[in-house]
This record gives sequence, C-alpha cells and structure tokens, in this order.
Amino acid sequence: MRDLLPTPPPLHQNEHAEIRELFRRFVVPSYGRFDLVFSHGAGSYVWDVSGRRYLDFGGGIAVCALGHAHPEITEALVEQSRRLVHVSNLYFHGPQGRLAERLVRGIGPGKMFFCNSGAEANEGLFKLARRFGHDEGRFEILTAVNSFHGRTLGGIAATGQDKVKKGFEPIIPGFRHVPFNDLEAVRQALSPATAAVLIEGIQGEGGITPATAEYLMGLRRLCDERRLLLLVDAVQCGHFRSGRFQSFQRILEGIPGAEGFLPDGLSMAKSLGGGFPMGAFWVRSEAYGVPLADLFGPGTHGTTFGGTPLGCAVALRILDVIEREGLERHVRDTGDWLKARLESLAGEFPTVVSGARGLGFMLGLELHPRERIPALAKDERPASSQMVSRLHEAGVLTIPSGSQIIRFLPALNLARPQAEEGLEILRTVLRGIA
Repeated sequence: MRDLLPTPPPLHQNEHAEIRELFRRFVVPSYGRFDLVFSHGAGSYVWDVSGRRYLDFGGGIAVCALGHAHPEITEALVEQSRRLVHVSNLYFHGPQGRLAERLVRGIGPGKMFFCNSGAEANEGLFKLARRFGHDEGRFEILTAVNSFHGRTLGGIAATGQDKVKKGFEPIIPGFRHVPFNDLEAVRQALSPATAAVLIEGIQGEGGITPATAEYLMGLRRLCDERRLLLLVDAVQCGHFRSGRFQSFQRILEGIPGAEGFLPDGLSMAKSLGGGFPMGAFWVRSEAYGVPLADLFGPGTHGTTFGGTPLGCAVALRILDVIEREGLERHVRDTGDWLKARLESLAGEFPTVVSGARGLGFMLGLELHPRERIPALAKDERPASSQMVSRLHEAGVLTIPSGSQIIRFLPALNLARPQAEEGLEILRTVLRGIA
C-alpha cells in the first residue's frame, strides 16, 4: 500500500553523501571538485548542506558580481520572465539594444555580439580575426604563454598552457604563443600569416599577472604598424573587477598618450550576468579603413540563446546597481587596501608567502613552492590547492591559480568588515602553516 506520509528528510551527512553519489554516477568527472556541497547563499556568504557558513572570496570564479541571491537580480528575473523570456535573434527586442548601448558607451565606438559564455565570446574574436585577414591569406593569432581562453577546440589552441591541450591533438592550427609582457617577443614572432594579437588585460588562470602599460601601448603601436588586430580577453578581468569597467582602462590611467587607447575587439562574460550565463564581445567600429563592426553580416555568426530578453534584463540591472552604489570606486579603494594587507602577509609569514599581485578585486597571494614549506611538503598537491583546502576548513572560499597562487575574486559589493573577517581567517591559517 502506498505510504501517505512524506519520507523523513535525510540527515545532513547523508545528504552530503547522497549528492556526491549522484555526481559520481551521473556527472562527467571533468572537474577536480573540493569536498563541499552547497545549498544556498546570501551576499558574500554561502552555506553547505550541514548549515555551515563560508565567506566567499571566490565569487564563482569572478562571476557573482553582486554576491549570492541579490534581491535586484531576483526581481529582474521575475519581472522579465513575466513579460518575455526568449525570442530568437531573428527579431528585435528592447533589453538587448539597451544593454548593447550601455556596454559600448563603457568602452568606445563599436558594436556588441551577445552569446552565452567566455569561450563563445573568444571564438567570436577568433572568427573576427580570420574574417579580417581572409582576403590577404592571414589567419594566425599570437597569444601569450600562461594565457587561458576557454575549453573549446579553438580555446585550447589559443591557450598558452600545454596541460589543457593534452589528449585533444591534433590542435587547431593558427595560434602561436609568446611570453607575456614581452613586446619584442611579439615583434619577433610576427609572420606574413599573422592577423591579430590576443592577450588578457590581467592573466587569471596564469597567476594574476597584469599587463604593463608599456606593453599595452607598445602592442597598439605594433599592431598599427603591421595592420593587425589587437584583441583583449576580458572575460575574467573585465566588468569593473579591476576598479574600472575594463582592466586596460585601469592599467593605462594617467599614462601620457593613452587617452585614446582602444583594442579592436574585446570579449566578456562571467560578471556580465552576475550568475546568469551570458557572454558577449565588442568590436571596434573601424580599423585601418575597414568597417570592423560590420564584418559579420547575416549568416556569418550566430547563437540561439545569446542576448535573450531575460539575460539582458539581468545584465542591465547589474549595471544599474554598480552605478547607483558606486561599486567602481568601492572596488578600487577596497581593492587597494586589501592588496596592501595581503602584501603585508609576506613580511609577517616570509616562510610561506612571497608576495601579492593584481588590481581591484582580482588579487593573488603568491606562496612559496610546496617543497619549501615544511607543513605542506609531504602532501603532493600544489601549495595553492593545499592552502585553498585549509581555508575551506576555516570557512573561506578562494580559488587556486597554478601551483602557487591563491585568487581572491569576491563580489564587487564585498563590505570592508567582510574583507577584514576574511583576512583574519587567512592570517590564522597562515600562522598554523608557518
């Protein structure tokens, strides 16, 4: 006979185990997941299924621009879903046009294409470069060592890290990698087939390394001399994370002659939708007499879900909140303060920490190699992964980058008391290791 009473809820530890078992049985094991199972979040905090609270300094890897469960994002989703969730890009709708206008105004004269992810946005830039150089037989794109540009076949070919390419050979031709922040290496690598140079304003997966002002200005001059496109992957470092809308704007502040600097194309995603999956790329209006923003005519590029009314409504609301609450200035000021505090940890714990790097709310704490830290030497995992695990145990979420960098990518509205709370927990963990 059928039971009339509901099944009692499982104990929290059983819920943890059950969810892990579902992943083991039904989810492709393409991620090295930490042993945490989350249930909900609010602001800069998330809770696991046992009810334990964590301070989130990872932000879903720079995605949660306004933290978790922000009421205005929820409101935008509900309001727009009652009106229009999706129409195809065979038609026009207001939210996409208004969002495009605001993004273009934040960068410079040009046009937007909307998609669903950073990898898709970068694929659009790859196609733009090939379209631009096609009639001259140019197709090659130079990218940087330690760069990261996505997990598609094009993205891993563009990425300057061998580990992402293993097992997926033959790699798509048309990409070569040169050292980052080395203008002469780019100059020496140019060939008759080169059509573009693609860099990140701040390398994220490669260790939180900002481009220098001299490098950016030199690349612009070199590209102009050789009639090349200068493309910027701003998927992680963009959308106010540096303390300006785009990281190149922050890096070039106050640099003589940089007032009119613009790349020719720029990809974005992550914080753009604040957790709603969105990507986009901006294309400059004109380059070398070519109407660059109009190179993609009907039938040359497309997507089903890019720029939906629902996604655009969310992105517009996020821009409203950032502007109204002055988060650009907040990220700059609090980020500078936070970086200084992270740098001081190198002096406080010199046997563990070697320094800090980054801009705004895209910061990295650099650890010494695992072999040099006795408390970490016996564990074969990289120092960054071990440190992230210890911070989990202490109640803080961060993101590893490479073998020695811990990334801090908090919500743009992270309050100073929460930042201080996270720093104190970090100091306690470092004291235990040192």
